Amino acid sequence: MTIEITPEDVLVVVDVQYDFLPGGSLAVSGGDEIVPLINTLARKFTNVVFTQDWHPADHISFASQHYGKAPFETVDLPYGSQVLWPDHCVWNTHGAALSADLDVPHGQLIIRKGYNRLIDSYSGFQEADRETLTGLAGYLNERDVGRLYLVGLATDYCVGWTAVDGAAAGFDVTVIEDATRAIDNGGSLAKAWVDMAEAGVERVMSKDILG
Repeated sequence: MTIEITPEDVLVVVDVQYDFLPGGSLAVSGGDEIVPLINTLARKFTNVVFTQDWHPADHISFASQHYGKAPFETVDLPYGSQVLWPDHCVWNTHGAALSADLDVPHGQLIIRKGYNRLIDSYSGFQEADRETLTGLAGYLNERDVGRLYLVGLATDYCVGWTAVDGAAAGFDVTVIEDATRAIDNGGSLAKAWVDMAEAGVERVMSKDILG
């Protein structure tokens, strides 16, 4: 299978931030390995957008905000079950910054998510209450774009949720698998691929994309 990228297609670069890279507070194993590949892929696209986790220091998804709880435990919040995370991507910190190794000067948009203290947000399209929209779909609809190609971190959380929500919003979505890395907590990666497949999300490797 070979894929030809059109001028209308969009590369969506999900959460390539220092806290998700080796040495970060919520590091995804091998997260730094995908940055050169993302740079190479980005040169094939006219349109590139980014998502960026952007939390206040007292965000409700942080285990530090729940007495007696540890990272990766869960709590019930008004919008449902919430995995508790180490403090990460706190706004205006180095950990929240997009990697300086990204070489994508033609990137056009950064969508920040998770800045509401009371709602987490994995997806680039809507927050975890499944009601609050980020505005990404509106932007893409106004641009009248083609297929969305997703890369970044982490496959089983922010990439997967963004892919599923993108498909639900009416976009054709493809995940470039080798340009993502996963947390894979308790079978989360396998579940994410099942959820994406059920949503109609395609799955390819970077070698399938013509340069």
